[in-house]
Amino acid sequence: MAIRTQIQVRGIVQGVGFRPYVFCLATASSLRGHVFNNATGVLIDVEGESHSIESFITALRSKPPPLSIIESVASKSVNLPAHFPDFRIVESDGTGAQFVPISADIATCADCLREMFDPLNRRYRYPFINCINCGPRFTIIERIPYDRARTTMREFDMCSACRVEYEDPSNRRFHAEPTCCADCGPTIVLSPCLRGPHAATKSVLNADFKTNAINNARQRLTEGKILAVKGIGGYHLVCDALNSAAVETLRNRKYREDKPFALMAYSIAVIEKYCYISQAEKELLWSWERPIVLLGKRPAPGMSDAIAPGVNSLGFMLPYTPLHYLLLEDLDLPLVMTSGNMSDEPIVYTDEDAGQRLGKIADQFLWHNRRIHIRMDDSVTRVPNNPTANAGGSALILRRSRGHAPAPAKTSLKFDRQILACGAELKNTFCLTKGSYAFISHHIGDLENLETLNSFTEGIDHYQRIFNLAPEIIAYDLHPEYLSTKYALACDEIAYKIGVQHHHAHIASCMADNGFEGKVIGVAMDGLGFGTDGKLWGGEFFVADFANADRIAHLDYIPMPGGAKAIREPWRLAAIYLQRAFGGEFLGLDLPFVRKLDRHKWSTLSSMIASNSICPETSSMGRLFDAVSALLGIRNVVNYEGQAAIELEAAADTRVSGGYEFGVADSGIIETEPVIKGVVEDILNGRPPGEVSAKFHLGVASLIADIATQIRDEQRLNRVALSGGVFQNMFLLQSTSEKLRKRDFEVLTHSRVPCNDGGISLGQAAIANARWKLTP
Repeated sequence: MAIRTQIQVRGIVQGVGFRPYVFCLATASSLRGHVFNNATGVLIDVEGESHSIESFITALRSKPPPLSIIESVASKSVNLPAHFPDFRIVESDGTGAQFVPISADIATCADCLREMFDPLNRRYRYPFINCINCGPRFTIIERIPYDRARTTMREFDMCSACRVEYEDPSNRRFHAEPTCCADCGPTIVLSPCLRGPHAATKSVLNADFKTNAINNARQRLTEGKILAVKGIGGYHLVCDALNSAAVETLRNRKYREDKPFALMAYSIAVIEKYCYISQAEKELLWSWERPIVLLGKRPAPGMSDAIAPGVNSLGFMLPYTPLHYLLLEDLDLPLVMTSGNMSDEPIVYTDEDAGQRLGKIADQFLWHNRRIHIRMDDSVTRVPNNPTANAGGSALILRRSRGHAPAPAKTSLKFDRQILACGAELKNTFCLTKGSYAFISHHIGDLENLETLNSFTEGIDHYQRIFNLAPEIIAYDLHPEYLSTKYALACDEIAYKIGVQHHHAHIASCMADNGFEGKVIGVAMDGLGFGTDGKLWGGEFFVADFANADRIAHLDYIPMPGGAKAIREPWRLAAIYLQRAFGGEFLGLDLPFVRKLDRHKWSTLSSMIASNSICPETSSMGRLFDAVSALLGIRNVVNYEGQAAIELEAAADTRVSGGYEFGVADSGIIETEPVIKGVVEDILNGRPPGEVSAKFHLGVASLIADIATQIRDEQRLNRVALSGGVFQNMFLLQSTSEKLRKRDFEVLTHSRVPCNDGGISLGQAAIANARWKLTP
């Protein structure tokens, strides 16, 4: 006897081939009915034998399409028969309260690559080939449900051949919304400049495509030219990575002095010429997210030293769009593939902006006429040498963006009220919540200029619109000068505002990342964050849950003469730590650092400290790393955030055992003088900088394990959460994790969101949720 059942599927089920999958599964199960996207996911209405429907529902749950994430499958019987003649995909229903998680952009699949390089295929060498299993998603979606008419692809009318594929249930492009070909879809042009959003007509673009703009672009690259190449989420600046003159020219034009450039290569074989690659790293490179993966440098001739000066890793990614594959085809060399922007600005994604902002950097533009709706930078990841250092998985996300956003993080929390968490200032992300979902945004960048602030506000508006979210609570960092904080406080439409201490947010982020809700020993170490006492924290130990954080211990405060200038000039901090350890006599130490110290500048700093003029106090572990880097002669002045600490890690000789010892007072103040004295003694005795660096790292790891043990003895807690940008340092993370596990601690580290400030917004949301629930 035939029965009728309606099935609502929720999760990431739009834009991942779910309706075609349902069509094929229902047809194979001899079921009749229809399927369509609706405001909360996918609705299936079927008639057939009860056992066939039961098997159908079981298959939906257990064998969904690989790119989908099923959150729930709810079914209900319908007494009124519909007498469906067959099974069909029908028009989407855009009514109702819309809430549908959206797929991230997906790297080109193997099937499309085979077609693109097949001379007999009608999409041969077409740079926008895609199907239901790959291609642009979030960056072209304007609103939901996910249909072509609601994406930027609506500007291209499908030709008859594409329409046949789109409507054929047996075809891989069945209801693939970005479906197109050279006759009806976007096309590409190589030009010396861009003049506005529509710099060339369709006929001109097609004419240039047929003369092979990509081959011409490849020729320009081999000549040492710099190209601005339009991708899925914005423009990249591209040049030959083996051409030192081209790389240096790009640095000069982009005003990017030392920060490493990202690289792209056609294959693993090319990357292996320049880097060591483990099996886990290969799998990460080949994953459909296609992130930048930080890999250990291999001694190899040819690579320009200007790619990543002062560090022992290179950031490589594999092609993730058809255009990339065509550009890199047969190139036995890597290309610089860095974000298309001026330093400190967000990635450029509109053609008009590209023409204005990149015109003085790029020699030519390789661009296309498919509009990008929202910008999206590349994600950055790293695999620890010792995978056990990361309890949550084998890869660490350092920048969560393309391939990950906007896919939500499913949490163990219940967000009864929708929350907007505004994040931090550096490496900003925002977070919106609903139900058990945390929608952590793509990487916004450092909120230090109007362009990035506009990207931040535009992103919030887009996420609220596309996911139909209306936050009732807004969470923000306590630092009064952060632009994200000012945005939150000025947001009149959200009345309930909750300020969250920066390092508590770090620990809460790590807890939420791991699905843990109890109390933990929290270790938060970073550059700095505003403390509840008005000072700048950054080397903190807490006993914390989502609602509260009790500060148990911290590094002793030191002054930062000049404030932010002390961050840019680590020599200032090194001199202050020397004075703390040796008094005024430090000027007589026979250290290279002291011999080169400008005494006039030091006199000025001493006066500033004595008069407490522009001298905020900090307990930052990141600043201590900077100071040791300067003492070793590695980095006195930095050109990008974290440079001194990154180069200190790169210098470390990991074969060394044993570390310097900190002092810890009964009050919980951590004394740095013994460490500084140990560093100075080893330098005076001629110990190599690599050994001194390693001893410093191991000393910090031992400090963390020792204080965690003291807290456990007093408070019977055995879980330690490690968070903050300092734990991007793999040597420190692995050493710390190993020491803690040897003492039988359970160690929580990050895996789904960054440990740096890119994960702060998730922690803010979790804390705001807990505190709201405690409100009378």
